[in-house]
Amino acid sequence: MKRQTQDVILILRSVRLLFCLSIAFALTIPSLGQEVDAPSVTHHDAASADSDNAADPAEGTESMVPRFKDTRFWLAGQANFIFQTHPPFHAPYSGPNSLNPSYEKATSRVLTLYTGVRLDNSTELLFDLEEAGGAALSTGLGLAGNTDLDIVRNPLLSKAPYLGRGMIHKVFALSKDTVENQRSFLSLFDELPRRRLEIRFGKFSLPDFFDVNSVGSDTHFQFNNWTVDNNGAWDYAADTRGYTVGFTADFEDRNWGFRFAEALMPKVANGIDLVWKPWQAHAENFEYELRHGIIPRKSGAIRLLAYTNYANMGIYRQAIANFEAGHTPVPDITNHPWHITRKYGFGINLEQNLARYLTAFGRFGWNNDKTESFAYTEVGQTFSSGLAANGAWWHRRQDRAGIAFVTNGISKDHQVYLADGGLGFLLGDGHLNYGRENIVESFYTVHVWRGIYVAPGVQHIENPGYNRDRGPVLVPTFRAHIEF
Repeated sequence: MKRQTQDVILILRSVRLLFCLSIAFALTIPSLGQEVDAPSVTHHDAASADSDNAADPAEGTESMVPRFKDTRFWLAGQANFIFQTHPPFHAPYSGPNSLNPSYEKATSRVLTLYTGVRLDNSTELLFDLEEAGGAALSTGLGLAGNTDLDIVRNPLLSKAPYLGRGMIHKVFALSKDTVENQRSFLSLFDELPRRRLEIRFGKFSLPDFFDVNSVGSDTHFQFNNWTVDNNGAWDYAADTRGYTVGFTADFEDRNWGFRFAEALMPKVANGIDLVWKPWQAHAENFEYELRHGIIPRKSGAIRLLAYTNYANMGIYRQAIANFEAGHTPVPDITNHPWHITRKYGFGINLEQNLARYLTAFGRFGWNNDKTESFAYTEVGQTFSSGLAANGAWWHRRQDRAGIAFVTNGISKDHQVYLADGGLGFLLGDGHLNYGRENIVESFYTVHVWRGIYVAPGVQHIENPGYNRDRGPVLVPTFRAHIEF
């Protein structure tokens, strides 16, 4: 009880110190560039407010150089650098996939060139060239809610640039009236039919279109933790870098939308190679979005997500049985012949404007954690909530600030597997004294000049890797971001 009280005091002091220093720093920086005053419209028209008092906290950002306007082309880029460290923390033992208890520091980078061309009023081609590198704390191991969503989880991957996204986007108009659309790397149209069907085919990342949240989905300007920016229990189809190949269908109406995606799964957990036999390994994703706040005259959105994955995944209970029968020295989830099993789950994503520049958000997720965690992270159940504010509140429109809490858990089978010495693709201390992994993250993004942004932040992790015997861990963060 004493230790928990000390942890709470440490969290509160860290958050208070961060915000005080960040706001003081922000107030000393003049707005050297012209601030964008127009609110943005999100990709799914979530900003179609049911209240004149609503505003999107993620307002338009500036860039170092002017971008194409009123043309059929798109050319832009970004550079995102995230530095993180952690001091030594309590850990009586460690395993192959543990977070290193000694002092560490690491810097990740993601460089992206966005290109696109609009072929006509309903068809466009989008291509992104990306380079990701740097390092991750403990090579990305030891945490279900990893502290940096930008990290490369496999340090052996090539550092050469690669195709991040490459897709064809087709819009079928189902009504004559239109709505304004903010041009971005995902859509070059200036306006879209209010009622429409959007089809995409190619290479993309599923979180580009599903489980989107205007204040809790972006490592460039918002939070950095995997299970804050995404639903941790959504084991979405992806290779090591977070991309897959498939198609999406998105029906949008005035106040609601429904989208579906069919995508390829990786050959092995967290693998870079996809299975090009969709009749064997595949993933289906469904999401219904209602753009209506739960508070009268305040805008908001409710998103309901469901998914099923079919891939060469192991079963925790079977791996434990093989170990107990003496077939393996420790439980091994990968020790099985090629066979297709199913993993499924669902999620809820809530977003609610509380005031003109203050938005609350929350997520809940669950999956059948009897099947191997395979593509995203090792989470069976998750709950997160947070607040995000736009700097226009204190006369710095391009600044942002936020704080979030997330608690992650795993099933009993998954717990026993790790306690007996089994390894997941992220976790494995060699033993486990189970406890929910609880994380608090806060940040302040400062607009320095034109397209340059910096963001101090801090994360506090209790029971890293679900292990009460280890931690807590404090992870200070500093992010530098450039838009061009």
